[in-house]
Amino acid sequence: MKKIETSDLEIRKALHAKYLRRANSRPNTLIIDELGLVHAKSRIDIAVINGHIHGYEIKSEKDNLDRLDIQISTYTKSLQKITFVASKKHLEDIVSVVPEWCGLILAERGIRGGINFSVLRTATINPLVDPFMMAHLLWRDEVVDLLKQAGYSAKDLRQPRKQLYEILCRVMTPKELTASIRSFMVQRRTWRDR
Repeated sequence: MKKIETSDLEIRKALHAKYLRRANSRPNTLIIDELGLVHAKSRIDIAVINGHIHGYEIKSEKDNLDRLDIQISTYTKSLQKITFVASKKHLEDIVSVVPEWCGLILAERGIRGGINFSVLRTATINPLVDPFMMAHLLWRDEVVDLLKQAGYSAKDLRQPRKQLYEILCRVMTPKELTASIRSFMVQRRTWRDR
């Protein structure tokens, strides 16, 4: 009997149902599928936002690793924690290129056909995260709101978006920035359309 390769969708469903179930039940946690990073130039498969912004990137047996180097570069700048959820087929290649602080979870098909997870390495805080790149998760009007609260004038707030991100990173700690990102994302209604 031919082995059925794992797919991104079935690993994602199992990850939500089994591994992220507890996080999903917490009222202060937001879980988003396909979160766009750096103004949607890249996407992380699943983002868990609570005290940190933790991205989960899935590499199933049906996937390839063609974009892995670009993904690692973008994720390293934008996410506070990163975990790769990979099939055995890709595990060795992923381990050879991802930083030591990235988490690793093996996703395998069990004998009954479901997906089982084995945590090989728990993610730790990304020492290279760039608050400026994290700030890109906020829309311009959200950044303006935060800077108004910090006492900036309407004239200061007419600057290009990138300058506003720079100002925001000077007035907020990464922890405050993370809390603001979570707060605004919870409030968004049609944010996938923008």
